[in-house]
Amino acid sequence: MLYVVIGYLWAAILLYLLLGGADFGAGIIEFFTSEANQSRTQKTLYRAIGPIWEANHMWLIITVVILFVGFPAIYATMSVYLHIPLTIMLLGIIARGTAFAFRHYDAVVDDMQGLYNRIFVYSSFITPLFLGIIAGSSVSSHIDPMATTFLDAYVYSWLDWFSVSVGLFTVTICGYLAAIYLIGETASHGERQRFMRKARFMNLAAVGCGALVFVAAYAEGIPLFNWVFGNWIGLTAISAATLSLVLMWYLLVKGKRYIVRVLAGFQITMILLVTTIHHFPNIVLLKNGGYLSLLEHRGHDKTIESLGTALLLGSVFILPALFYLIYSFQKKAHAPLKQNF
Repeated sequence: MLYVVIGYLWAAILLYLLLGGADFGAGIIEFFTSEANQSRTQKTLYRAIGPIWEANHMWLIITVVILFVGFPAIYATMSVYLHIPLTIMLLGIIARGTAFAFRHYDAVVDDMQGLYNRIFVYSSFITPLFLGIIAGSSVSSHIDPMATTFLDAYVYSWLDWFSVSVGLFTVTICGYLAAIYLIGETASHGERQRFMRKARFMNLAAVGCGALVFVAAYAEGIPLFNWVFGNWIGLTAISAATLSLVLMWYLLVKGKRYIVRVLAGFQITMILLVTTIHHFPNIVLLKNGGYLSLLEHRGHDKTIESLGTALLLGSVFILPALFYLIYSFQKKAHAPLKQNF
């Protein structure tokens, strides 16, 4: 049952990156949209993220619950030593959701709309930035349980070049996913070309930030190159992601708008696999060679068994409801408008 729980933890992180990441990426895309095109972009964003913009956070909640219940030592360490980036990320989620709701449902159109827009796009950038910083910090070996000063314990545990570069990479990945997903939501050729240009820009930005991650890792003595290319799983995953990227752009040129979403999701899945498989089951790497392991630092066996059972039963209810939610909203969004005479 332990591996069932671990599987759900990995899947929840992946789904939050794929769905929540594309959600955040919608705001990033809007940030890089000219004022003349903002209205059209916002309408496309509402249609695309409306069905799941709140449901996305379910995956983050599941991740937190699994860590809190099943791996309390890991949860405690991360929530204590990374409480600053965690707090900023959570504030970003709250601010973004609030701004999205107010600017969409506020009946009075005034100067506040501009404020809502700024909060939405800035928090859409800040939230994945600190999500990536948290991910980078967990494997950077900068968390020091023996630290004796505030800065060493709670600031330098995450404020380093490697973690920040992972944060920037996460931002570009979110923007890339959103641009690819939004191509399928466009109704005209011109709009499709516009989002394809944004996808190319975000793709190049992701490659650049990915290179920055490797440079920062080398500078700080983190063996990232060995993690990625030092085993056959990593080499296979990177090769598959690269080939799927080439295939994706070929299909986009051919006008295939929906299959490319699957390919983009596949690429992100391969990236997450590569970055986690090498040091599994160690999920947090501490300073001076310490670590926190999903196998060694788990909760009581009875707790793990109950948690695994709850996750399996919950999937029976949650997943069909989520799929139906997406289906019903997409069907409504693409239904022809009825005219009353």
